[in-house]
Amino acid sequence: MASTPLGEDNYPEPVFNAGRGGAGLWRVVLLAAVLIIAAVVFSMFGEQIPTELVMTFVGLLAVSGVFFLFGLAAGLFRFASTEEQRTISHAVVDSLPFGAVIADRDGKISYVNNQYGNFSGAITNGVPVSVPRLFAGYADAGEAIYRLSRAAKDGRSAIEDIRVPGGLGGSQAEAGRVFWYRVSVRPLPQTDDARTPLVAWSVEDITRDRESNESAFRDLQRAIDYLDHSPSGFFSADAQGRIQYLNSTLADWLGYDLAEFNAGQLEMRDIVRGDGASLLMRGRGDGEIRTEIIDIDLVRRNGTALPVRLLHRAARLADGELGETRTLVLDRSSAPDTEEELRAAEVRFSRFFNDTPFAIATLDGQGRIVRTNAPFGRIFRWSGESKSLEMRPIHELIGEASHERLKRALADASAQRSEVEPVDAVLSVEGDHAVRLYISASETSAGSPEQINVYALDMTDQRKLEAQFAQSQKMQAVGQLAGGVAHDFNNLLTAIIGFSDLLLLKHKPGDPSFNELMQIKQNANRAAGLTRQLLAFSRRQTLRPQVLELPLIVDDLTVLLKRMIGEKNTLSVEHGRNIWPVRADVVQLEQVIINLVVNARDAMPNGGSILIRTANVTESEAAGMKFEGMVPADYVLIDVEDTGTGMSPEIIQKIFEPFFTTKELGKGTGLGLSTVYGIVKQTEGFIYPVSTVGVGTTFKIFLPRHVPTAEEVNAKALAAAAPVKDLTGHERILLVEDEESVRAFSARALKATGYEVFEADSGEDALFVLEDLDYKVDLIISDVVMPEMDGPTMLKAIRGKMTNLKIIFVSGYAEESVRRDIEDDQSVDFLPKPYSLDQINSKVKEVLQRQDKEH
Repeated sequence: MASTPLGEDNYPEPVFNAGRGGAGLWRVVLLAAVLIIAAVVFSMFGEQIPTELVMTFVGLLAVSGVFFLFGLAAGLFRFASTEEQRTISHAVVDSLPFGAVIADRDGKISYVNNQYGNFSGAITNGVPVSVPRLFAGYADAGEAIYRLSRAAKDGRSAIEDIRVPGGLGGSQAEAGRVFWYRVSVRPLPQTDDARTPLVAWSVEDITRDRESNESAFRDLQRAIDYLDHSPSGFFSADAQGRIQYLNSTLADWLGYDLAEFNAGQLEMRDIVRGDGASLLMRGRGDGEIRTEIIDIDLVRRNGTALPVRLLHRAARLADGELGETRTLVLDRSSAPDTEEELRAAEVRFSRFFNDTPFAIATLDGQGRIVRTNAPFGRIFRWSGESKSLEMRPIHELIGEASHERLKRALADASAQRSEVEPVDAVLSVEGDHAVRLYISASETSAGSPEQINVYALDMTDQRKLEAQFAQSQKMQAVGQLAGGVAHDFNNLLTAIIGFSDLLLLKHKPGDPSFNELMQIKQNANRAAGLTRQLLAFSRRQTLRPQVLELPLIVDDLTVLLKRMIGEKNTLSVEHGRNIWPVRADVVQLEQVIINLVVNARDAMPNGGSILIRTANVTESEAAGMKFEGMVPADYVLIDVEDTGTGMSPEIIQKIFEPFFTTKELGKGTGLGLSTVYGIVKQTEGFIYPVSTVGVGTTFKIFLPRHVPTAEEVNAKALAAAAPVKDLTGHERILLVEDEESVRAFSARALKATGYEVFEADSGEDALFVLEDLDYKVDLIISDVVMPEMDGPTMLKAIRGKMTNLKIIFVSGYAEESVRRDIEDDQSVDFLPKPYSLDQINSKVKEVLQRQDKEH
């Protein structure tokens, strides 16, 4: 059918000539106007214009006319015909292999090509219909046509594939056939002479392409169906061991629902028992593609074993990377006993060979590896990236220190000696990996290259446990020593602090000796802080949460920390403004900061800087930090930042594990960061490491902000407004203390406030004193640890005669450890050492007042 214009006036100008005809017409009109104006001027003012000027103008016109005539004759210029331009553009559009329609955005058609006219229903009464109208009668096309019409209206491009049963026009001969049409719309560029924006529609019959694709898809589905229901299993894995394909037969054998399987969901180790996964992923070092026969056990979903034979192929790519594997699986669990009994025995041996928990290798006479089982690669940390294990000397896999012992053992085995000493060795790969090698002669047939058997046990974990056990014993001994030293030191500090308080009663602030006495007391209190840290290290310190001001805690530790980090490292502290209070145990919190600073020091072997920073973190700021597991709330942040070596992501994942350490053997227990983690979690806080290798590490500790309750605020206000306590009394007190200086201070402190004090230097002496006093005392103050008879034993001895006795135990150890040794501790109070004059008097007054209220 010929091109179908709607009238000459509606023909669109070709895009490549758009605006050119209109511009030429205006130039002609302009030139004619100029000539007419010149003629009028010459006619009206001819007498006034010089003759020379008139002749010059006429000559220029003559020369220009002759020039354009020659150019037209030579073909330099030509008159373009609008009809000619339309004919070229129509020829281009008509030659398109699909139907094309030019229309405005409202659907008014300007032009259609021959191919569009060939569609049934595209021409009605000699007039072409729009594309939406062409598909208007087909229900399946409604939504697609609506979207295309909206795109045309908005001046957007769109494309849709439309399904039409029986095709356009509904041919009865092919009524059962489904036809497909690809319909698109796109806006055309705006031209100068175009009255309205135009769009171009295209309609293409793609039925044949869709049928070809569907046919290919059906063939593919048929092939997959054949593979899925083949009598043998099949699977494929990628280079990382992720299962990419599993056929239905193997899925049934293993107990998996194939409908729920997704590529990469299972890994090789999920379906292969033991170290068989590494055996399948090893490939061949030379890159040769070869099918291997492997007898091994697979693992069903319920955990049971499935004996199989694998026809396995894995090759390395040209760049050395392992490519995808293809594995055919034969079920060997139901093989008849009467068929190939020798082969069945071989299969069973091969399965046992690869399922053992230790490595096995056979060597030739020169100590080169001939064959290995599956665990060999795991125990010897062998990935096979450089070359295959086969025919590699076994001594290359262990450290040089064990080469001579291994050579002697191999020589003894070659000489058929019955007893060959096992060889303990460290592997040559990076890290502390240890093995024990048992070597024996191989009983093989003549001519076989397998002459020596090697059995290897992985001793790495056992060596680490031995080292950790030795270290834990050392730590326990150090802890006991630290606890004993701290206990004795607390006795000395109690006397120093106590006698300082007694002297301060006599020397008021105006006295010349007042400042010296205050210095003695302040330094004694600092020493008491050190003993608290020693007791916390030995787990003998009573831990008491309290409201703390973090900047004060950090500033008090600064002097100690600067001594610990050494001269080549610098320590700086930065505090935010108005840091919120937190509730924590001061000893635990100090231990956290000390451990992190020590780790930072060890991470800077060549020196560096450490920064401790405190800041407030609001709930909105915490929500934006995106730390895993941290609940948005108000926190106080402690940063411990260093400029050390940094940590890799693999190490960061393990740093809080007990006994994990990156330090050299003997230089770290691996308990520091695990203790830090436990303390922070007990305080309901969070800790996160942020590290960059070669740049440094920052540990971020988020402690919950403590908001005082109304009761706490009132109690604090009442305590501030309360009058000075009356610490005097007249009761009878028995003081039992083996340390003479502590006993002397305590006795003087109690006598100074009016109490009647009796003294005893041991538990046995206290029993004699009580007998002399006819057991008439109101309170006993006793040390816990004493020679011959300790405090708890003394309490048991007198409990029967003094049922209502009140006793205060004093000790440098933890209150919890003291109470564990007392069967009935209801009437027992505790006063930790070292204590001051005010503390002992306040404790005594508190206990006696409570006793009076009870009676």
